[in-house]
Amino acid sequence: MLWVRLQWVFDRNRSQPDDQGMIDLTGKVFIVTGGNGGIGLGMAEGIAMSGGSLAIWGRNPQKNADALDKLTAITDEHGGKASAYVCDVGDEKAIIDTMDQTVSDMGRMDGLFANAGRGGTGTPFVDLSLDEWREVMTVNLDGVFLTLREASKRLISQGEGGSLVAVSSTSAVHGAAGNEAYGTAKTALNGLVRALAVGMARHKIRVNSLLPGWTITELASGGYESDVFRNATIKRTPVRRWADPAEFREVGAFLADPGQTYHTGQEVCVDGGYTVF
Repeated sequence: MLWVRLQWVFDRNRSQPDDQGMIDLTGKVFIVTGGNGGIGLGMAEGIAMSGGSLAIWGRNPQKNADALDKLTAITDEHGGKASAYVCDVGDEKAIIDTMDQTVSDMGRMDGLFANAGRGGTGTPFVDLSLDEWREVMTVNLDGVFLTLREASKRLISQGEGGSLVAVSSTSAVHGAAGNEAYGTAKTALNGLVRALAVGMARHKIRVNSLLPGWTITELASGGYESDVFRNATIKRTPVRRWADPAEFREVGAFLADPGQTYHTGQEVCVDGGYTVF
């Protein structure tokens, strides 16, 4: 009887999947930074396919427009709406202003995916300058801190809970030799997520991190185009391939799902088994 009671509570409170088996995000609004391409766009598509509305932020107006065309076609079919904003997450004022404008335009927000980031400089560690180090940290750590801070303010003021997601990396698990600034920033994000998960729980705000494995994106194109590097990473990946950004649709919808009321403070690793092999 106890199991039946718990199962009833779970079924009553979780979001119900639609006819295609997707999570139902109807009426919910999410922001995805760096949502105009790669993993960010994949997650945005998953939210749109689940009936949610979303705003993507990116620095490149043309990439924003191209991504918005794709997302609008999906939201028109599934009942949500999509918008795009030019924003540099390395600029605190730009983040604050864009957040204000986004929430004003969309009417509310139910979560944010802090996905925008940049790669490392490729400079050997012994030659890495402080300026190069800070260039990476400004976007990959400071920018995430600022977007999560501003999103937290809005979610707390709404008083209805929500979801915050920081996109980390498997570089936070294995040693990122030759990419120390990037790996350090991504490792720090996981610590920030754990702290926020504890602090935001009283507001019913869930905070998790996503650790993607090797994925075919513009950011990782240099590695993918190198036969030596690509083959080395594939050999170490149990599924024996790199991921397609579209494979992050379902995990994006899952992390956005308001029915996952007990899921917080976790590092969700989607890497084809790379970090356990």
